[in-house]
Amino acid sequence: MFIISRQIAFSILIALSQAVCLVVGGMNLSVGAIGSMATVILGLCFQNLGWNAWLAVPVTLLFGVVSGAINGLIITRLKINSFIVTLSMTFVYMGLRSGISGGSPYTIPPDFGFIGQNAVFGVSWVFVLVCLILVATGYMFSYTVFGRQMLATGGNEHAARLCGIATDGIVFRAHIISGFLAALAAVLWASMVGSCAPETGDSWLIGSFAVSIIGGTGLMGGVISCTGIFLGGAIFVLISYGLIEIKANPYFANSFLGGLILLAIVLDRVREVLGERKRKV
Repeated sequence: MFIISRQIAFSILIALSQAVCLVVGGMNLSVGAIGSMATVILGLCFQNLGWNAWLAVPVTLLFGVVSGAINGLIITRLKINSFIVTLSMTFVYMGLRSGISGGSPYTIPPDFGFIGQNAVFGVSWVFVLVCLILVATGYMFSYTVFGRQMLATGGNEHAARLCGIATDGIVFRAHIISGFLAALAAVLWASMVGSCAPETGDSWLIGSFAVSIIGGTGLMGGVISCTGIFLGGAIFVLISYGLIEIKANPYFANSFLGGLILLAIVLDRVREVLGERKRKV
């Protein structure tokens, strides 16, 4: 229960990092790269600078905010597609993390594993924290002006702009949130495993899309379900564990997960088409 709840929470957090970009009609292919670079920064703060968690963690989270701001500025000011921008930044961060770390992991203080390696009633503290973040995110989209503006921007950016919504500002802030959540995921992962490995975020991208889309987040924007993301995270982790249990070939496992994402995209498109037909009737 402890291990599974921890993995589900981690999958949800990465998915949220992707979903906040998807919901405004974009995407963030640099989620994993930001996480990797954040892990290196956290490791440098601990091992090389000798900082404690009260200094190292805020600096790491600040990097996530800055990286998201860079993505958002380039996308909104230069009007470049988010796919191109975030793909380019992925290679930038991957090169930086490898060059700085040399591919070697960093050690962290033993007491930093308190959140990642402890539980309450058999449930990981990470799970509790991520559930609180998920509830807060759901509240934001349902009851706040900013959340509604994000949905409107993703649903129809031109119409949202005509309604007086500063859509560029909404997209910019969405990428800041995405970067922050990716950096937070890196911090929690380091706490969970007890070290800062530079390759931490290499496998995050497929999971971020899979959980988001399976959970009902619209690939074209304007739709998000925090309950769906929770269920998507649970399904993704249970399927992953199931494939491990049956000793499936890891290459076939990736093919299966890719097929699952494709199926979710097709179902999402079918839902959109049916919705359009109902509106016409």
